[in-house]
Parts: sequence; C-alpha cells; structure tokens
Amino acid sequence: MPRATLSRLLNRHPVRPPDSGMSRRKSLWENLHLDPWLLVLLLLLVGAGLLVLYSASGQRGDTVMAQALRFGVAFAVMAVLAQFSPATFFRWAPLAYGAGVAMLIAVELVGDIGMGAQRWLEIPGVVRFQPSEMMKLATPLMVAAYLGHTGIPPRLRHLTVCALIIGVPVVLIAMQPDLGTSILVASAALIVVLLAGLSWRLIGMFALLLAAALPLLWINLQSYQRQRVLTFLNPESDPLGAGWNIIQSTTAIGSGGVWGKGWFQGTQSQLEFLPERHTDFIIAVLGEEFGLVGMVALLALYLVIVCRGLWLAAGAQDTFGRLVAGSIILTFFIYVFVNVGMVSGILPVVGVPLPLISYGGTSSVTLLAGFGILMSIHAHRRLLPR
Repeated sequence: MPRATLSRLLNRHPVRPPDSGMSRRKSLWENLHLDPWLLVLLLLLVGAGLLVLYSASGQRGDTVMAQALRFGVAFAVMAVLAQFSPATFFRWAPLAYGAGVAMLIAVELVGDIGMGAQRWLEIPGVVRFQPSEMMKLATPLMVAAYLGHTGIPPRLRHLTVCALIIGVPVVLIAMQPDLGTSILVASAALIVVLLAGLSWRLIGMFALLLAAALPLLWINLQSYQRQRVLTFLNPESDPLGAGWNIIQSTTAIGSGGVWGKGWFQGTQSQLEFLPERHTDFIIAVLGEEFGLVGMVALLALYLVIVCRGLWLAAGAQDTFGRLVAGSIILTFFIYVFVNVGMVSGILPVVGVPLPLISYGGTSSVTLLAGFGILMSIHAHRRLLPR
C-alpha cells in the first residue's frame, strides 16, 4: 500500500491506545473508597445482631437503639478511615501505638473499676471506653510498619523488636486483668509476623519456647482464670459455680434443635438461666431460638465476609498493605472462632464478644475501623499496566 494512502487511512481512523481503565468514570463506591459487597455483608451482619440482641436483652428497645447508634458511629468511622491512604496509616502507626500504650498506663493509674477489673478510662460527661480495644489495631499496625520498613522476611533481631512491640501492650492489658483481649492483641500482631514470611524453623523454635513457658504462665494467671481452664476440662466439677456458664450455654444451643424454638421463645435465655446473654454468650440465644439453621446461616455470613476480606487483602500491592489487610481479616476470623468455641465448650471461656453481634460500643468501632483500613488499602491500590 502506498505511504500516502496509508497516511489518509490513519488520519481518517486514528489508532487509539488500549483503554487502561484510567479514563473511565469512577462509580459512586469508588469515589467513596468503599467496597459495596463488603459493606452489604457487614450491614446484613449488623442487622442480624440487632435482631438477636432485641430478644437477648429481654425485648428492651432502648438497648437496641443504643447499639444501633453505636453502629452508626462505627460505620461513620469506617467510612472516614477508608478515605485515607495506606501511606497515612504507615505514618500514623507509631503515634497510635504510643498513644495506646500511654492510655493503658493511665488505666493502671486512674482507670475505672467495673466487675472486678480495671479496664476503662472515662471522660466525665463525654465517653467511657476501653483503651485495650484500640490496641487490637494499633499493635498490628505498628508491627506491620516496622517490618515494612526493615524488609521481609524478618531476621532474628527484627523479631526481637517485634516481640517488644507486642509484649508491652499485652502485659499491660493482662494486668487489668483482661486475658481475652490480651490474647486477641497478641494474635493480631503475631499474624503480621507470620504473614511476613517467618520460616518454619523459627516457628517451631518459638512453639517450643511457648510450651516451656506454659508453667510460668499458669502460675501468673489469676485464680479465676485458672478456674476457667479447669472448668473447661471438666464443667461438671462445679455445675452451680464456675461450670454454670458453659453448661447453660451448651444446654441452650442443644435445646434449639434444627429449627429452634422461635424468636422470644427460648427458655434458657428468656428465663435468665443463660449468663451474659446479650454480650459474650449471645450466640447461645441465637442457637436456642433459631436452631442449627440459624447458627449455620450466621457462620456462613461470617465465612463470606472473611472470604471477601481475603480477596481484598490479596490485591494489596506493598508489604505494609498486605500485612495489615491480612491481619485485619484473619483476626476477625479468630474473634469468631474463639467466641463460638468458648460458648460451645471446645475452648475455655476468655470473655471474647461475638463480632458485630454482641452488645458493646468500643469493640464495634474497632472492628469496623479495621474494615475501613482494609477498604482503604484496596481502594488506593495502584493501577498496574496489563
């Protein structure tokens, strides 16, 4: 073909570069930096939580409204955090960690005492909160920021620094005493270390060290904490005392059968045999009133949320983002596993609420704040050429 003819054809039909996705209009959800699928799943979970809470609280509308307002605040925090870039969280990690440790020290000095534990700080007339909840996010963020700076896989000296970062808040929380939260904080941070590429040799070495330290840990447990472990091994040893909670919870779940007794029809919960039925043991209320079908449906919803979270985490494009996103969603899974395990009798009772179902404000804000960070990591990922 003559060059002049080719030139005329190109001018008439110019060749356009392939669409890289940069020029298309962004959707509303992309502009808001929110993942619509994860948001819908979380709203479904919260709705189910309010439904069960209404029954577990004895049909108290004020309790449900208070929880709904807390969820509103938590979703607002999630939406705000999703607007910040992961680089911002990388810079904020040391500040958040330092502020959290300072507040944990303040709890030891001037914290409020409730139910035999000193876990709360109160700003008179404004808010009462648990600083330990903040450390569920601040500690893994700090570990991820440190490992993101030093590089992965971590060497032994880096793991020593990580141990110090994790150990300070865990010890302070355990002194309150709050064994359940201290375990969750440690778990969230240790997941970051594992995701950083810890070798199996080091994992085995640390497992042996932990096993060797178990007698020392046992000696330093509070008497009621040791009793919880012994009760887990044999609940019938003290059926009217330490074994009461687990016996009543397993009885409630078992009595629900396949289809349950019906909403408001649970005897263990409505007649107040079941302790802490609106907080730690709320899934027993669900099992009694909605049966095996209700529990499977709830666990399936949790599983879908975890799978969606892992899919979002897999799209992270830098070390810090991958470590934080993986830690957030896997820690969420641990919350569910520990609560369901302790209520059904396969784990000791450690006082871990069921995520976004149990009554509570600070834990709800912390959980949804984590999902906000997860959405931020996904929304701010760089568009790589194909």
